[in-house]
Amino acid sequence: MFKKVLVANRGEIAVRIIRACKELGMETVAVFSEADRNALHVRYADEAYLLGPAPSRESYLRMDRLLEVARRADVDAVHPGYGFLAEKAEFSQACAEAGICFIGPRPEAIASMGDKAVARATVRKAGVPVVPGTESEGALRDDEILALAPQIGYPLLIKATAGGGGKGMREVNTPEELPTLLASARREAEAAFGDGSVYLEKLITRARHIEIQLLADEFGTVIHLGERECSLQRRHQKLLEESPSPFVADDFDLRAAMGAVAVKAAEAVAYVNAGTIEFLVDKEKNFYFLEMNTRLQVEHPVTEIVTGVDIVKEQIRIARGRRLRYSQADIAMNGWAIECRVNAEDPYNNFLPSTGRITQCLVPTGPGVRVDTGVFPGFEISRYYDSLISKVICWGETRGEAILRMRRALEEYRILGVRTNIPFHQNMMDSHRFMAGNFDTRFVEERFSMDQAEGGRVDDRQIAAILASLVAHREGRQSAQIVQRGARDTSNWKWVGRYERMHR
Repeated sequence: MFKKVLVANRGEIAVRIIRACKELGMETVAVFSEADRNALHVRYADEAYLLGPAPSRESYLRMDRLLEVARRADVDAVHPGYGFLAEKAEFSQACAEAGICFIGPRPEAIASMGDKAVARATVRKAGVPVVPGTESEGALRDDEILALAPQIGYPLLIKATAGGGGKGMREVNTPEELPTLLASARREAEAAFGDGSVYLEKLITRARHIEIQLLADEFGTVIHLGERECSLQRRHQKLLEESPSPFVADDFDLRAAMGAVAVKAAEAVAYVNAGTIEFLVDKEKNFYFLEMNTRLQVEHPVTEIVTGVDIVKEQIRIARGRRLRYSQADIAMNGWAIECRVNAEDPYNNFLPSTGRITQCLVPTGPGVRVDTGVFPGFEISRYYDSLISKVICWGETRGEAILRMRRALEEYRILGVRTNIPFHQNMMDSHRFMAGNFDTRFVEERFSMDQAEGGRVDDRQIAAILASLVAHREGRQSAQIVQRGARDTSNWKWVGRYERMHR
């Protein structure tokens, strides 16, 4: 039984984990950088400790300082959330050596599946289909990558082996681009994950990005919680997710096949705790293993809502050595859930990041609406961290109802002080292709425009009514003005003219 848990993260996910711990009767310990001193997760935790300066390399990525806080606070367990050290086998191992439970997979599983190149080789041996790419285990030198690229064929992707979220990822269309993009991908991967290793993968065009949520306990039970549709991305960064997938919803055989393969991949490394297998699915519904995220996913709420399983609580129970409370037969998908990631960025200016202080924040509520957030009026959006402000999740009995609820929630949401991508999500909810489920991973970048969004929210009749109201208002104000006649018998202009002629 855990008495006290250290949450080694920040923002909305730290708040989410703290709430789950409190519901299970556990005390919580927060950590924060100098930029997050007044953050919401610091206020909600029972204890809070300063890690260091704002840059993550000097705070949230410092294993030594996190373990020092864990010892000072006398915690039983550490929950890493997602990002930062969540997929670092070294951190999981260090926690074990310090006698602290790591709420996540074992170090060996993180090393095998967290390193994307090793993961591909591992699941391939287990008979899981993978996207063609570099199958070597371990880090590849630049000369090795340049030599292997022609064998894979263009276009291809450079991907960081140590993380996800689009960091360290570059699309390469010609051999001439490869050296420059390879160098930039390594730099970004090193900055984001502390590891500049990358690998190559064939780029499958017009593909869907669909992932399977897994739960596994220490007794060998592995189940999946259905699929999530994650194809709406920009620069390989997810913007919107839903469960179930409109591409899979009516194809029970495809769901069962993908779920079985995902379970098989997890069993190949004796996986324990929550994890996600990501697939690329082509137009013919052939699916390929993409990678495994050995952590909690940003988009986990859509799965929680449609299955009724609290994934964070299950993570904690599994880490305490409990058996899974569910069998595969217990898992049923009820209704539809959509999640919009609200980021501090300007969708009308190439999604340029926006920083500053939030002056007003009105969060939507009502039936079927959930908002996971870590901000409040007065909170400072910093340049040091991810731009995610909150996640708006809406549930409906059908996909249509979920879309309607999301429209209402986005209309109610008010954030002042920084620019957000809420207008992007509003236009997406009105897009005919989105409503029809007709999209892929390149839809946002190639076939969606904020300037020419389908089904815009303001039509010509609304514009005409607004203009007519403004004209009527202006004319009304002019007619209300009274111009009083001057005391002289003529205008002031004439008096000035007479004065000038007299004094020439």
